[in-house]
Amino acid sequence: MIRKNPRGDLPRIHPSAFVDPTAILCGLVIVEENVFIGPYAVIRADEMDAENRIEPIVIGAHSNIQDGVVIHSKSGARVLIGQRTSIAHRAIVHGPCTVGSGVFVGFNSVLFNCTVGDRCVVRYNAVVDGVCLPPGFHVRSTERIGPDTDLLALPQVSADASEFSEDVARTNNELVLGYKRIQNEF
Repeated sequence: MIRKNPRGDLPRIHPSAFVDPTAILCGLVIVEENVFIGPYAVIRADEMDAENRIEPIVIGAHSNIQDGVVIHSKSGARVLIGQRTSIAHRAIVHGPCTVGSGVFVGFNSVLFNCTVGDRCVVRYNAVVDGVCLPPGFHVRSTERIGPDTDLLALPQVSADASEFSEDVARTNNELVLGYKRIQNEF
């Protein structure tokens, strides 16, 4: 469902993107080319700051927002998702938040008030809160990364984890083409 926010902003979706009919996109959401937005995802840019401003939620080209993902932002703050980034099933991205390009965010993970650098891998059930994660870091499953975390103790993304992330992005890009081909059948 594509709908306006209370201020009247409508999502802008590139014609090559696929948005599942069960997904909800509301307000100042920008979806770039060849993006896959899966079933029951909710992307809402509807809260305003004290001056009635809203920054956009931007989903970068060739990225995928999988089933049940929630992307929202407090008080109209910006959320940027880079290119070729995968946000896996039921993850939450709550702004203000910047997620770089080539990032993988695992199932049920939570990103809040943070920056996740390019090529990072955040595995399932992890939390990244209030921190700037430099490019290429690997957050293990169930870890909580915050302002007090010693980032030097975090491992760099391994070749296997990087290959997995690229495979997920590639697979979901193929889904865009398949679903776009049959979208008028449902």
